[in-house]
Amino acid sequence: MNKRFETFTVLINRISRNIRKIKNQEMAEYDLRSSHISCLYHLYQSCGLTATDLCERCEEDKATVSRSLDYLENKGYLTSKAKSAKRYKSPLMLTEKGMEIAKKVDDKVTRILEQISKELTEEERLQFYRSLSIISNGLDKIANRAV
Repeated sequence: MNKRFETFTVLINRISRNIRKIKNQEMAEYDLRSSHISCLYHLYQSCGLTATDLCERCEEDKATVSRSLDYLENKGYLTSKAKSAKRYKSPLMLTEKGMEIAKKVDDKVTRILEQISKELTEEERLQFYRSLSIISNGLDKIANRAV
């Protein structure tokens, strides 16, 4: 049983670390970090998300998303109609510059997913995601019960 725990946690941590590393390597030329990539990707996929929406989709805390959005706005990648304290609930839009970079992010994500999926059948991939969802939901229930 302990070997199962060790294998699971090591593999999940390795996957997470490699995803972060790939994001940082792939976007270093644009001076973007992992959390910036997630925000750009989700804004590209769904126009008009709020910071609250991004927190949920990126699975990041409010402070991390807020720092990322400030950085992206200062670099000219996104804009918000609201400049007030309630900006967190205002839709954010990619600028033309942001759309250009987000398209590159989306293309790189597609390329990487295709590359890592080569050795899986469609059925294996679907079963893998189903299994991950079951594990994630189970851990959520346990974690929220402990609070």
